[in-house]
Amino acid sequence: MDGGRATIAGLVILSQDVHRIFGGVVPELASRAHVRAIGPVVDQALADAGASLEEIEGIAVTAGPGLIGALLVGVGYGKTLAWRLGKPLIGVHHHEGHLFAPTLEDATVAPPFVALLVSGGHTVLLDVPAWGSYRVLGRTRDDAAGEAFDKVGTLLGLGYPAGAEIERLAARGNPDRFRFPRPMLKELQAGGADQFTFSFSGLKTALLRATQASTDLAADCHDLARGFQDAAVEVLAAKTAAAAAQCGYPTVVLAGGVACNRALAAAVRERIGSSTRLAVASPRLNTDNAAMIAAAGAWHLARGDRSGWDLEAYDSRELGG
Repeated sequence: MDGGRATIAGLVILSQDVHRIFGGVVPELASRAHVRAIGPVVDQALADAGASLEEIEGIAVTAGPGLIGALLVGVGYGKTLAWRLGKPLIGVHHHEGHLFAPTLEDATVAPPFVALLVSGGHTVLLDVPAWGSYRVLGRTRDDAAGEAFDKVGTLLGLGYPAGAEIERLAARGNPDRFRFPRPMLKELQAGGADQFTFSFSGLKTALLRATQASTDLAADCHDLARGFQDAAVEVLAAKTAAAAAQCGYPTVVLAGGVACNRALAAAVRERIGSSTRLAVASPRLNTDNAAMIAAAGAWHLARGDRSGWDLEAYDSRELGG
């Protein structure tokens, strides 16, 4: 850490493949896996960094939002570690961590910017005039974008998570065969309170009906994936670009697991134009990881923020609230 600016010395990301069997995350299994893995993962990250616990300046931990069982494991471990070492404890909001992810690869990324946070659990459009200052412009009223991708993957007979596979199929799909509705795009054009609100349940239903009508799903899956991805991407990109124009900021940050989708990044880049910068981290830093939480924690630590020993995990809380 250098004056609140974090760089990666060691990073270990452990995926829980057991959830593939069930087509989604099973909270109890996720919590048990966290209990078993958290110690060895921390030890390996320290070994990769060539550092000891005593050299650590502070302990940052995700406090939420997310699956409460897994969060309880992390918060309990982080609090115990900080207390034993006599180090500051920093509870970090999950969404704030995602916003800091691009800074780990490009030190020039900084507010003010508009951020689109898209993941399996969240779809949020944020106004970020400064670090620590966050205003929600819009969010999904039902499914998150990543959740919609996974549910569509199930309809198409794909594995979990399905985002990368849908992108792969869509790359070979016919963009003109299936044109699905662009949910809440009219609200953007009309302006008003819902102009930056998202909804993906209707799009998912349209895809369901198309799969039910298909006589050869295996042959149609490329075109169906393309139709779904084009619809979701168009809405996400259009609303993000409109928010950036409205706020007048020179930068747009694209973050979260769905930010790994190259079609989405390309669409946002095209919409915002060459005069506005698009900042998006590499895939390993867009999916959930400890480095982004450490980056946010380093900023809070440098400005003197501390969490008390009464820090508790939370499954739902608005960023900045």
